[in-house]
Amino acid sequence: MDFARIALTVIEYALYAAGAFFFLAGSIGLLRFPDVYTRLHSLTKADNLGLGLVCMGLAVRSGSAIVALKLLFIWMLVLAAGSTACYLVAESARSAGIEPWTREARR
Repeated sequence: MDFARIALTVIEYALYAAGAFFFLAGSIGLLRFPDVYTRLHSLTKADNLGLGLVCMGLAVRSGSAIVALKLLFIWMLVLAAGSTACYLVAESARSAGIEPWTREARR
């Protein structure tokens, strides 16, 4: 293997690892945060970034501009769908009267 191929493989796996880290962080936020609004924030931000990093890793792997554009298009569609779903869940929670979590004043 030549140096360029090794460098691309290292970059590819680094992007996969970074994407997996953000997916894991979003999942931990889903379990740890106190209310629906903070959980939605954690999932949409971390998962969208994680998917973007994984798509970049796949684009490096493909070596084709057409495939890279398709992956970018898929990522944009998921961003739009995720934002819309997040808005709808938050609006439903607000309509149901669920108040955002606030830190209680210390005495």
